Amino acid sequence: MHIMVTNDDGIHAPGIIALAEALCQLGRVTVVAPDRERSAAGHSLTLHSPLRVFELREGWYAVDGTPTDCVNMGIHSLLPEKPDLVVSGINHGANLGDDITYSGTVAAAMEANLMGIPAIAVSLTTFERHGHFDAAARIAARIALQVADNGLPADTFLNVNVPDCSLDAMGPLVITRQGTRSFIGKIVDKTDPRGRKYYWIGSEEPDFNDDPGTDFHAINRRQVSVTPLHLDLTNYEAMKALGGWNL
Repeated sequence: MHIMVTNDDGIHAPGIIALAEALCQLGRVTVVAPDRERSAAGHSLTLHSPLRVFELREGWYAVDGTPTDCVNMGIHSLLPEKPDLVVSGINHGANLGDDITYSGTVAAAMEANLMGIPAIAVSLTTFERHGHFDAAARIAARIALQVADNGLPADTFLNVNVPDCSLDAMGPLVITRQGTRSFIGKIVDKTDPRGRKYYWIGSEEPDFNDDPGTDFHAINRRQVSVTPLHLDLTNYEAMKALGGWNL
């Protein structure tokens, strides 16, 4: 099996190094990742400037673009053939609920799915540099093997979130749905020494809705959350309601 690995934390992040090492047990691994952190890049492409690629060592390519750029570069230029699987991660921090719409990690898996390639996004629920990335990498390899053996339904990729603990302390893998949270937006405005305003986009501490069956519910109980996602964002119930409008 030929596996392409990418992320949004940059090619030197400990998460992608642990992931690539674990997936080497399943076959050949090629890493195509951003040359620096691109967190919260979402599903963005670089269209108004050229991209540059640097081969750091055999099979490891750094791209000065977004995670979605990396998937495109890998599949359409750098790899001699399409990979059998794309795995994105291991992200520093969870990608749960509504946050997946911002995530470059999830967007990379989404882009591979658009190209008809099975894909997995993997995140570890910590922002600590020395989190349990090895444990998360072993979970990722286990799920990758299942995808290789069983395939995925059409128009489906997996969003995997792993609690930051050892394998012994970890609960089971559970199939979950995307949860929700109460999000409070916040803009921090300051003034620089020259009297000019500048702004940081941030947020208050979010409240997670601990609903049974959701990714939040699983992670709160140290379980591994595996959420099947797809690209059709149509609200079919709303279609019925809008059908009664006088348009």
